[in-house]
Amino acid sequence: MAEIKVVPLGAGQDVGRSCIIVSLGGKNVMLDCGMHMGYNDDRRFPDFTYINRSGTLTEYLDCVIISHFHLDHCGALPYMSEMVGFDGPIYMTQPTKAICPILLEDYRKITVDRKGEQNFFTSEMIKNCMKKVVPVNLHQTVQVDDELEIKAYYAGHVLGAAMFRITVGSQSVVYTGDYNMTPDRHLGAAWIDKCRPDLLITESTYATTIRDSKRCRERDFLKKVHDCVDKGGKVLIPVFALGRAQELCILLETYWDRMNLKVPIYFSLGLTEKANHYYKLFITWTNQKIRKTFVQRNMFEFKHIKAFDRSYIDNPGAMVVFATPGMLHAGLSLQIFKKWCTSENNMVIMPGYCVAGTVGHKILNGVRRLELENRQTVDVKLSVQYMSFSAHADAKGIMQLIQQCEPKNVMLVHGEAGKMEFLKKKIFQEFGTECTMPANGETVTIATSADIPVEASVNLLKREMSSGAGEGRSPDPKKPKLMHAALVMQGAEMQLLDADQAMNELGLEEHQLRFTSTVVIEYPGEVEQTVDRIYQYVKGKLKDFPVQMSADQSITVADSVLIKVSGDDDEAEKGVLVSWSYQDEDIGSYLLKLLKMGIPST
Repeated sequence: MAEIKVVPLGAGQDVGRSCIIVSLGGKNVMLDCGMHMGYNDDRRFPDFTYINRSGTLTEYLDCVIISHFHLDHCGALPYMSEMVGFDGPIYMTQPTKAICPILLEDYRKITVDRKGEQNFFTSEMIKNCMKKVVPVNLHQTVQVDDELEIKAYYAGHVLGAAMFRITVGSQSVVYTGDYNMTPDRHLGAAWIDKCRPDLLITESTYATTIRDSKRCRERDFLKKVHDCVDKGGKVLIPVFALGRAQELCILLETYWDRMNLKVPIYFSLGLTEKANHYYKLFITWTNQKIRKTFVQRNMFEFKHIKAFDRSYIDNPGAMVVFATPGMLHAGLSLQIFKKWCTSENNMVIMPGYCVAGTVGHKILNGVRRLELENRQTVDVKLSVQYMSFSAHADAKGIMQLIQQCEPKNVMLVHGEAGKMEFLKKKIFQEFGTECTMPANGETVTIATSADIPVEASVNLLKREMSSGAGEGRSPDPKKPKLMHAALVMQGAEMQLLDADQAMNELGLEEHQLRFTSTVVIEYPGEVEQTVDRIYQYVKGKLKDFPVQMSADQSITVADSVLIKVSGDDDEAEKGVLVSWSYQDEDIGSYLLKLLKMGIPST
């Protein structure tokens, strides 16, 4: 029995970051390498001593796979590769490879240049790390080495996000990263084929949520924004640079057009241009509508949304500002929040999940007096709204993915323990599939059965399927069928051959192997009468097989089964010998069972 081992260094009952080690078929793969946004010390990075206490990680890990560019999935990558030490290949899609270094550098500037933090990666380290990246196309099977291969599937969520199937021999694991099973205004829905992996590792951020209709959420969002600006208030929408930002910008742009509104909408300086550049560059990753209309009109070139300057923070009057980052843990969005949070007229709309420890998480949990860095405190008087425009799969979407790929085992990661427990029970009830939800640092071992591929000729299969089916009757495809053939191994390949063909190829002589057993039965009367009674009885029981009586009083059934009766005419006990070749073992065994039960007299 083979096995797969999984150790989450992040994402185990934890939404803060993703970093998972999977071992299968003697290969070790790291799935994502994220940074925790809720910490400002060494705890922000995964604890790589779980992998190797001394020396680099290269000798232990065969490769690293990054699912998408969000920092909770890729933020620790330069630290892991350049500071801890890893020289092996890092796989990600082309859009992820293009956007990753920009987000890493933005975060490095905030952390090191502005806050002056130590033990952090440098710009040079980001560049060196990205040199180790090997880009992967969707549905392309990449051979990492002779045994390990990976394949990427479309995940929705953000531009370039992918789910990955990792295969070694007959063992396979699917890792989802973050995904969305519902198409939106700029991305399509996640998709995977029916690959039946040994293990599906799926995110479960919204394990118990079933979202209301997207149209209702959008209408509610637009009403709240409109009501706030109508009263002269300011609306802050903290977003990440790419993803939900574009989704909500498209929504507000079309609404402003429709309602002929003049209130200014702003986006963090520079990010609009960058986002436009990448959406143009990777237009094939967007949904069908955007691809179709792209030549006539680029949906990402907005006429109502302008670049934001920090000097606008103190401007009087209504405005809407999209600012990064999305959880209010640093940067421009936090700076604007500190200025605007003391006015009851203003509003902050949190459009996605916030990790514990971030300002976004605190205000969503009702904290009205915040202590920020340098012991600065602010009173939160503005309206705090949470509207899930998150691009994660909800409970219905997770169940849909399980149904799509039919895994033998499921592992829930990147979620909250209580919610995961609920989903775990639901998965078992609906699919009967075993489900685990390990904590960070906990090793889970999944037993797998090794499948060995064997080639068989069509003629052999046809002949074996039709044998024993009876005249004019087709074999039942749902019932197991015993097959007689020779298993031949040539090099690394295995083949099922007809016995005669196998012996010819191997130069072997055929020997006949027979099994014989004698049963004593009680049947008064002459031996000839006993033989005749057994003949009638067997003929009635085995209607699908030829049963014949020979001149020497022996009975033959099918091709090789022989029945002979011995004993004296005046004695009740008779000996019944049953003999068969290995091809007719099922018939011989069945006849023995019948005879042991006794022969009815009529």
